[in-house]
Amino acid sequence: MFGVLGGLGVFTFGYGGGAAYLGHDPAACANCHVMRDPYDTWQKSSHHAVAECNDCHLPHHPIMKWVVKADNGFFHSLAFTTGDFKDPIQIKPRNSRVVQQACVYCHADLVDHMLPAEAGGDMLSCVHCHASVGHAQTIAPRRSNQPAP
Repeated sequence: MFGVLGGLGVFTFGYGGGAAYLGHDPAACANCHVMRDPYDTWQKSSHHAVAECNDCHLPHHPIMKWVVKADNGFFHSLAFTTGDFKDPIQIKPRNSRVVQQACVYCHADLVDHMLPAEAGGDMLSCVHCHASVGHAQTIAPRRSNQPAP
């Protein structure tokens, strides 16, 4: 049984181009059609020139990076194979924490005064105010009868 599951896993990894996800190329993230919009909006974002997918969506710790990459790889593959995901794709709470840690990691000198007084304390999520930083969102034009924000 382990041989069959292992063989199926190796076949699926090879057929799905899994080796591409082991690297740092952002284009690999767009292999799945649901990732096309996040990839396209990242290319238009303010972080395009300074950060790639792995910089924001994986921990900076050398071991935890691979743990999260394996976890996401398994669950993304499962979701895409079974079709059990939201379109547009939604970030999970555990991955939101990774993104928050990445923001603080890169911008520590700017946000040190906003960090919680105690380790693990509550902090407003960076993307609460800066939602379009990593993935520039297009804003639908206002109709003339709508008031300005």
